[in-house]
Parts: sequence; C-alpha cells; structure tokens
Amino acid sequence: MDAPLWTETYAPTLEELPQDDARAYLERAVEEPINLILQGPPGSGKTAATKALAAAAHGVPESATNDSGERRTGSSGTADNDLIIINVADFFGRTKTEIKNDPRFAHFLTGRSSMSKRDMINHVLKESASYAPVSGSYKTVLLDNAEAVREDFQQALRRIMEQHHRTTQFVLATRQPTKLIPPIRSRCFPVSMRAPSSEETVAVLERIVEAEDVDYDWDGLEFVAGYADGNLRRAILAAQTTVETEGELTMSTAYETIGTVGYGDEVESMLDDAEAGAFTDARSTLDELLVDEGLDGGEVLEEILTVARKRYQGEALARMHRLAADVEFEMTEGASDRIHVGHLLAELGRNA
Repeated sequence: MDAPLWTETYAPTLEELPQDDARAYLERAVEEPINLILQGPPGSGKTAATKALAAAAHGVPESATNDSGERRTGSSGTADNDLIIINVADFFGRTKTEIKNDPRFAHFLTGRSSMSKRDMINHVLKESASYAPVSGSYKTVLLDNAEAVREDFQQALRRIMEQHHRTTQFVLATRQPTKLIPPIRSRCFPVSMRAPSSEETVAVLERIVEAEDVDYDWDGLEFVAGYADGNLRRAILAAQTTVETEGELTMSTAYETIGTVGYGDEVESMLDDAEAGAFTDARSTLDELLVDEGLDGGEVLEEILTVARKRYQGEALARMHRLAADVEFEMTEGASDRIHVGHLLAELGRNA
C-alpha cells in the first residue's frame, strides 16, 4: 500500500478512542503523569492510545494545526521530542550491528562499538529517559511489546524508572502483563485496552470515510468490522484497501476486495530469501507484513502455510508445519511476533 496509511493519517485523539473505559484513565493520566501498563490484544490501539496521551500531555505542534490554529483531522498532535517509542523487537530481535546502525539509536551509540548488546540496550534506555523534556515538565517513553523484555533487562529497566521518575513517564504496551516482573508492575497503573466492539469499530470507520469523502454504506462498514474481529488496525487497513481498489466502501466492494487480499508474492519472496540465507532481506519483508500491512504473527503464519502447501511436499512440508506449530505455541507464551516468526525464517536458512 503506497498511499499514506489511514492508521497514521487518522490517528485518534484521546476523545476519539473507542474504548471509553480506557479513555477515562488516560485522560486522568494527562494531569497526573504516572507510569502505565497498557494491556490488550493485537490491534486494540495500545500504541495509538499512547500517542494520543502524549499529544494531550505535551501539546500540539504547529505542524499539526491548520492556518486557523485548529487541530488537523488525523494528526496525532504529538510533540515528537517528548514522545520516544521503542519497540522491544528493535533490540531483542536484532544484532549489535543492526542496533548500532539504526538511525534512531546511532547517536546514542557513537564511539561505543565495544559495548556488549546488553550494555547497548541499557545505554539507549538510560539516555532516552535522561533527556530533558522539551514542552513541559516530563516526557513519555513507550516500550511496545514489553512482554519480550528478558527478566534481567527488566531489572535494569526498573532502576531506570526509579532514577528518572520525576521527568519521564513510562508506558509499557503488552498483551501479556504477567510477563513483567512484580517490581515493574507495582510501579505502573494497569489500563486494559480491550478489543473494540463491532459497533465501536464501525464508528471509527465511519469517521474516517466521512473525512475521506468517499461513498460507503452501512453494510460495508459492518462487513469490514466483522472481518477485523476486534482488530481495529486490521479494520482500518482493510477499509483503505477497499477504497483504493474499488473507489467506495460497500458490502459488495468490501467482500470482493477483502476476499482477494493475499500476500502470496511477498511471502514467496520472503521464503526465497530465507532459504538463500539472506536473513536481513527476509526479515525486512516480515517487517513490511507486520508493520506496513498491519498483520499479526498468526496471520503471517497462515500466509506462510498457504504458500508452503503449494511450494513444498513430503518431509519439507511436514517440517514447515512443525516449525509453524512451534512458533504459534511460542507466541501464546508471549514475546514479539517478529522475533518468533523470524526464528522460523532463520531455521529455513540454517543450511544455506
């Protein structure tokens, strides 16, 4: 999808979050900047909620307003310097070289090539927390997929949280809060980000298509909401795909578009790269599926198995099913989908 993603263009404000129960807690956190644990299933809006919280807490920059000073539709309104987003998979699923060369972290690690990976991660977290806030008295650090942080790193994180509690608000987004150690859980207020209902999803989609000024009908919105099954990110991306493909969002166009959406070519390329030992290229495609296309790990596995049934036979196919079963089990235990599906790709290239 080459056009700007609606998930970013129409990122919600706090008032637009569909979960009114979570919204009430987050609105309170604007005035009382406490550490938070946002817990909920994939696609429930944990990252979007944190961006909305930061926008309300740290102010709306000029770039997010129109000439009259009103907030632009869909702008997150976040003072970027006071919101730091770190996906745990950016660290624990990467090599030292990849972390050091990431432009988001490179300035933290200049001249520190002799550091161990553990020290690199701790240094980036500590430096991120220690920067003075730009727009107010504190800044917000979001750790996404926090369940993937190993326990020894969680102990280091606890010390950083204690040291910088006056100037840094930590938000830990996770689908498995029990993976966090008790000292961290005790320092954070838990906020449940439940999957939005079908009615709430329809309301979000209606707001977006009205802003886009495209033709739609109610049955089309409800069909997309049912297809997404509580995953708001998937619903928005499916609606955008339908509109870009058919020019409108109706029951028939949504059925035709969603029913034919597939990622066979991307998965074929990813498996080719994995089997050739080009793991960096394979993982780049995986990132596109997880981030750009909004799939979760289970959906990527389904796509891999669909391609595998045409690609392999006999023992090779049986091996792929065993690998997929192992990954599916590991994902139920927590940690990042990116890490676990990445392990499957690494296994395919083991003999390359």
